[in-house]
Amino acid sequence: MIVNLSLQHSLMSNWVGELRNVNIQTDRMRFRRNLERIGEVAAYEISKVLPFVETEIQTPLGIAVHKTLKEQPVLATILRAGLPLHQGLLNYFDQADNAFISAYRKHNKDGSFDISLDYVSCPELENRVVIISDPMLATGSSLVKTIHFLKAEGHPREIHIVVAIACTVGIEYVQREEPSVTIWCGDIDDELTAKGYIVPGLGDAGDLAFGTKVQM
Repeated sequence: MIVNLSLQHSLMSNWVGELRNVNIQTDRMRFRRNLERIGEVAAYEISKVLPFVETEIQTPLGIAVHKTLKEQPVLATILRAGLPLHQGLLNYFDQADNAFISAYRKHNKDGSFDISLDYVSCPELENRVVIISDPMLATGSSLVKTIHFLKAEGHPREIHIVVAIACTVGIEYVQREEPSVTIWCGDIDDELTAKGYIVPGLGDAGDLAFGTKVQM
């Protein structure tokens, strides 16, 4: 399932617009905060499809019955660009377990690239809900490789992907490889360059959030 959160009449489209805007991108703190906001909205929307149970809560004057989340999800993020989005999810799922994955493009001299996955730290994943955050879903290669690696560690019951901007090419690839995954997008673009960059996109989310890196 694909959910484009910008199709709703909400502030989501404002925040995505600011992420894209070259005049606002110079403010790194605002860029990170907008990614965080998108993560918060996505967390709220995802919570609507998770299981809840009725719980009796003692108040000073009696017992109140409330629906509470049946179990906490695992929040997984792809370093480094995914950290602000991850924080937004964690602001709402504040008791969640967390996983961190170092997956990045390793560029070749001919302009092609491979996905390098160097580090994974994760809790028990068996039969759990896993929410993976990464600002951009371009080719989908890093996300699919991350999912395959996590599945090798355990067998999640559900997997959700949260991205600020997705490309239709990447969505189609993820759906082919992992058809049961649900993708939650801040917005969706249709064009992907030969080098695997989304157009119009927003640029390099990691660099805009944390500063330019030396390309390896």
